[in-house]
Amino acid sequence: MIEYLPLFKALHIIGFVAWFGGLFYMVRIFVYHTEAYDKEQPDQDILSNQFHIMEKKVLNIICRPAMLITWVFGVLMIITYGMDWFKVNYWLHAKLLMVLLLSGYTDYCGRLIKKLVVGKTSFSSFQFRLFNEVPTLFLIAIVLIAVYQNNLNYLYTIIGILISGLVMYVIAKAVKNKREQQTK
Repeated sequence: MIEYLPLFKALHIIGFVAWFGGLFYMVRIFVYHTEAYDKEQPDQDILSNQFHIMEKKVLNIICRPAMLITWVFGVLMIITYGMDWFKVNYWLHAKLLMVLLLSGYTDYCGRLIKKLVVGKTSFSSFQFRLFNEVPTLFLIAIVLIAVYQNNLNYLYTIIGILISGLVMYVIAKAVKNKREQQTK
């Protein structure tokens, strides 16, 4: 099975790239869907219905299959390397935790789609813009863990991710304020 390891790794990478792409796109649609509720009728219903179709397609055609591919080929790599290898590579435990949390994020997005279609989400478009940055933080963490493996300084990594999140928030808030000033 070791001869298939490069294929497993390639498919794992393809899977997570598609998964992240889908997540970034889907939550951006959430932003537009939320803003559609500020429109007058019939535009509100037309846009809401279209965004709902798009959200479901991104979730079911891109995110969920890509998440499955990521998991399947990641687990196949672990099986190929063996459980002894898995036990001593603690970085992989941290990476699996991040991927498990990202899977939960994906599932939560699926539940938000059901709420958005009936206008029952409590998120504003700005909050969805911030929510759209969550996968970026996961991506930073997962890539750093995978690249540095057992040599990663987790304290610095956590501090760096928190600072990255804070910078993203400050930028998003500045863009929001500028947008609000332009519409006055």
